[in-house]
Amino acid sequence: MHFLKHIFSDTEFSKEKSDLIISNFKRVNLKKHDFFQEEGKVAQYYYFIQSGFARSYAIDAHGNDITTNFYNAGDILIDWYSFIQKTPALDYIQSLTDCEGWQIEFNDFQHMFSTVGSFRDACRSRLVSSYFQLKKHSVSMITLTAKERYLQLLIDKPQIVQNVSLKHIATYLGITDTSLSRIRKEIAENV
Repeated sequence: MHFLKHIFSDTEFSKEKSDLIISNFKRVNLKKHDFFQEEGKVAQYYYFIQSGFARSYAIDAHGNDITTNFYNAGDILIDWYSFIQKTPALDYIQSLTDCEGWQIEFNDFQHMFSTVGSFRDACRSRLVSSYFQLKKHSVSMITLTAKERYLQLLIDKPQIVQNVSLKHIATYLGITDTSLSRIRKEIAENV
């Protein structure tokens, strides 16, 4: 079965609508370290990741790259603001492994969004979900300890912890590599 059939399933979409939506997507393959999006460039595509891992990151005032999100199979990979507002992206989205996915260009996306109500509803739902995840992460940076943030990441995205470098995980959690190693050691000792 086509990967996108799982996303645009016949239970939510008629077969005709599902086929129409899928026909607007193009398969893409990126090698490890390739960019889906670069800072300063306007996002042109809306992606679904079929396999692999990616991350978004920004460069801080000291020149360090700080991970802002992780993506894996089934996730939408997009800089919503840049894509919708047609403004330069503020961060990068880079593959951490070889990635296979599906992309739709902005004009095709807009056409589907305005003409296929079920597509519009699904996209709105995913946008809201992305916003809630971002909000949850930003609030956790204030309200949770580093250990609690790591434990939450283990619950929310265990596959990320198993497949992504500790350096990227540490910056996502707002801590150093050394602090993350200490937290992981402490958790392992208490198991």
